[in-house]
Amino acid sequence: MSKKNKRIAPLRVVMGAAAASLLGGAIAQELRRPLNERTWHGTIAGVPYDFRRPTPEKIRSTNWNKNTARVLVPRAFGVGWTVNFYPFVHPQPEDSLPE
Repeated sequence: MSKKNKRIAPLRVVMGAAAASLLGGAIAQELRRPLNERTWHGTIAGVPYDFRRPTPEKIRSTNWNKNTARVLVPRAFGVGWTVNFYPFVHPQPEDSLPE
């Protein structure tokens, strides 16, 4: 293994452990709720999660959302954020962006 790979390995372990902790915490958070109150979407430690079945429309509106100038938006399924490509293709002038 090269020196470069040896330095990256601990970072991968830490990032993997953090991702697994967030995933487990989000599932545990939902399972602690009574059955009729489980929504399967929300946030944990400020990170969004959504475990509802993704539809093609939901995936499309997440990855190509023209209603926001935000580049990082909550994922259509899973934990974390994904890229909204609409602002890259159709940038808005600075004065029209929300503060």
